[in-house]
Amino acid sequence: MFDFQQYLGFLLFLTILTIGFWLMMFLIPFVLYWVTGATVELMKERKAKRQSEE
Repeated sequence: MFDFQQYLGFLLFLTILTIGFWLMMFLIPFVLYWVTGATVELMKERKAKRQSEE
């Protein structure tokens, strides 16, 4: 069966896994917001460059 140290190691593993999961869920919207904003700004710059050339 399991002894106490293995049990604590398993709990530590689950804790780290859970913290990592929720941190990822928290940070993904910020990354998506950043990528979307950068893409919109790039499209605006290209549109402005095209209009200035005409």
